[in-house]
Amino acid sequence: MKLSSFLLQLTVFVLSCLAFSLANAGNVTYDHRSLIINGQRKLLISAAIHYPRSVPAMWPGLVQTAKKGGVDVIETYVFWNGHELSPGNYYFGGRYDLVKFVKIVQEAGLYLILRIGPFVAAEWNFGGVPVWLHYVPGTVFRTDNEPFKHYMEKFTTFIVNLMKQEKLFASQGGPIILAQVENEYGYYESAYGEAGKRYAMWAASMAVSQNIGVPWIMCQQFDAPDTVIDTCNSFYCDQFKPLSPNKPKIWTENWPGWFKTFGSRDPHRPPEDVAFSVARFFQKGGSVQNYYMYHGGTNFGRTSGGPFITTSYDYDAPIDEYGLPRFPKWGHLKELHGAIKLCEHALLNGEPTHMSLGPSQEADVYTDSTGACAAFISNTDEKNDKTVEFRNASYHLPAWSVSILPDCKNVVFNTAKVRAQTTVVEMVAEDLQPSVASPDKGMKALKWEIFVEKVGVWGEADFIKNGFVDHINTTKDITDYLWYTTSIFVSENEAFLKKGSQPVLFIESKGHALHAFVNEKLEASASGNGTNPPFKFKKPVSLKAGKNEIALLSMTVGLQNAGSFYEWVGAGLTSVKIEGFNNGTVDLSSNAWTYKIGLQGEHLGLYKSDGMDNVNWLSTPEPPKEQPLTWYKAIVDAPPGDEPIGLDMIHMGKGLAWLNGEEIGRYWPWKSSVHDKCVKECDYRGKFMPDKCFTGCGEPTQRWYHIPRSWFKPSGNILVIFEEKGGDPTKISFSRRKTSGVCADVAEDYPSFELEPEHENGNVGTKNNAAILLNCPKHTRISTVKFASFGTPTGTCGSYSKGECHDPKSISVVEKMCLNKNECAIELTEENFSKVLCPDATKKLAVEAVCS
Repeated sequence: MKLSSFLLQLTVFVLSCLAFSLANAGNVTYDHRSLIINGQRKLLISAAIHYPRSVPAMWPGLVQTAKKGGVDVIETYVFWNGHELSPGNYYFGGRYDLVKFVKIVQEAGLYLILRIGPFVAAEWNFGGVPVWLHYVPGTVFRTDNEPFKHYMEKFTTFIVNLMKQEKLFASQGGPIILAQVENEYGYYESAYGEAGKRYAMWAASMAVSQNIGVPWIMCQQFDAPDTVIDTCNSFYCDQFKPLSPNKPKIWTENWPGWFKTFGSRDPHRPPEDVAFSVARFFQKGGSVQNYYMYHGGTNFGRTSGGPFITTSYDYDAPIDEYGLPRFPKWGHLKELHGAIKLCEHALLNGEPTHMSLGPSQEADVYTDSTGACAAFISNTDEKNDKTVEFRNASYHLPAWSVSILPDCKNVVFNTAKVRAQTTVVEMVAEDLQPSVASPDKGMKALKWEIFVEKVGVWGEADFIKNGFVDHINTTKDITDYLWYTTSIFVSENEAFLKKGSQPVLFIESKGHALHAFVNEKLEASASGNGTNPPFKFKKPVSLKAGKNEIALLSMTVGLQNAGSFYEWVGAGLTSVKIEGFNNGTVDLSSNAWTYKIGLQGEHLGLYKSDGMDNVNWLSTPEPPKEQPLTWYKAIVDAPPGDEPIGLDMIHMGKGLAWLNGEEIGRYWPWKSSVHDKCVKECDYRGKFMPDKCFTGCGEPTQRWYHIPRSWFKPSGNILVIFEEKGGDPTKISFSRRKTSGVCADVAEDYPSFELEPEHENGNVGTKNNAAILLNCPKHTRISTVKFASFGTPTGTCGSYSKGECHDPKSISVVEKMCLNKNECAIELTEENFSKVLCPDATKKLAVEAVCS
């Protein structure tokens, strides 16, 4: 029907393109233009989805959502430290079931890029390298070092053999078309001198010797040998050229957003700019493009690196942390992918002709031997729209945009014109409900149990030493926590006792965070941040005459994940002094310090879903508030519905959380500064950097913590919280992530063509009227039209207002077409709207509707 114009036809075309016959996938080669799979050139859109950052129950949905978004390849790292828990002790269960993940991708009819590394960076703890490897004598990471190379080759070979056993390489009929060795080593190679160059060459040679039957890649490797393909990682890779003219142009990491660190603002990258970067890449001869991330997911447990990387790894990606498509980014990129696919034949089989159309305007035209023609016309001016002449026709180009012409005539997509809907997503609070499986079934109020940690050394001390030890070398990352304890004797003659004043505790630390207790009272907390992990602080403290116990709880917040010699970066105390004594400053740094690794609750396994019966939990109807070092346990029902779930920790301090023994992760609702710079609306024009489009000034970096639905039982769910500083557990709640509304606005001049997908040559049909498409989540319908205006409406979703020009029929037209429907389309036709309004203006339709 007529309404199924650009978007609906595009969907059909894209899905037909994705119907690969992987059962016959075998020969993967390449030339200067593209990968060649079974003799056919392939233009590939790839999506990074890291299997441990979600759960197996989510994997099929994530892969299908990517496929619906026009993706034909899934990319993932392999996470060494999640798989080799100790030398030769391998784990591939739960979130680390790599084979299951690859097979789900295969079943979906998609290809896979396997970035074995095994160093990954990835804002992942220790860059993915097992911490135990650092303590193998003589080991230096990522250089010509025999212990490191031994274990790296051993693990790489193990993964390769595992994939071969399951016949998962394309050479065996499987989905894996590319594998990667090392990762972004070019940034750091020079720091290792000649040993670094030898290591890079060795890594490539070792990988190629595995004989996997598909090409190997090395990203950001500026001296990669000819046996592998060097690739690009950046916000923009249109100007990238492989080292060899015989290699295809591959973009392994296009960052559609950025990661977050605790205490910082929330970074965003506009969909217009992401689309611009992708279109420019293919305009300039690219053939494989991967979004890092397409679904960022969650750093469950203690897997985040940095340090200070948040538990959320949402990344402002096209699929959000909870597995929902992020609109309009997901929808805008889906349209982009369809438009690019229409150009595939001409792009891969024709050589480009470059045409300058102005100082910042240009066209690249691809024509093949069959006469197929595709063109990309770009305007890289960061401020000004331009009108250009191309092939005897005029084309209007918004600033910082690319228009795609699959037939060299008709614009089917412009990167700056977002017609995809925006969704209104809310976190709907659900109070914790006592489970019917709780011991006292008659209780209506939630029953809490608590366990209070002892301040300082619990049980026997691990060791006593004069001076400080490095935190990481001591804990070896089996826990975030290390106690440093000592004592100081205060004479009754000290002036501060007589005056009622307080001496000042002065602490310096390599990082990452610290709670200072004096005589079992929490006196101060301090931390570094994601930019500068070391910190120092001064704080008045209360001391008494006689012996005073000083107990300092040092904490890591994820280990370093990248950098030259990053494994040697330490943490923990470097100086402890107390100022204000009669004789000046007392330096405790060389004192005898007593050390204890970890928490008693960790040792007892309080977080486990079983084995807690012998622990002396204290039952209480009123759990203590603002009390440090306290474990809380409650048995709760699952929240109603099937929406994704977040744990709202806005009223807690800092700590760890578990559900049924599964690690939710570190929580820390640390607010960014109100004095930081944030934007109300991001200008997509001009080159993007992570600090360009911040939001959330003065707000918690992370308030909600994802709990996968598959972790819940209908009842009897054991929620365990360890709170370090003090909070109010009675205000902890679940929140359902719910799409409650949809918005869209489309102008008359937006591209809208009937596509003809049966033609390989990228033909497009006649131009249709622009249209708005609204789609509510499954099982919901459009119940209310909150706003509708055809004319010159202003504002954005949630703040639309009528302009000087407004068709009074707008609301009634939209209601007629959309009310009580799950989805609807409204064309900007004379039949629907008055075209005689403000004849000199380009009119648009803006709509906001409620889904329920």
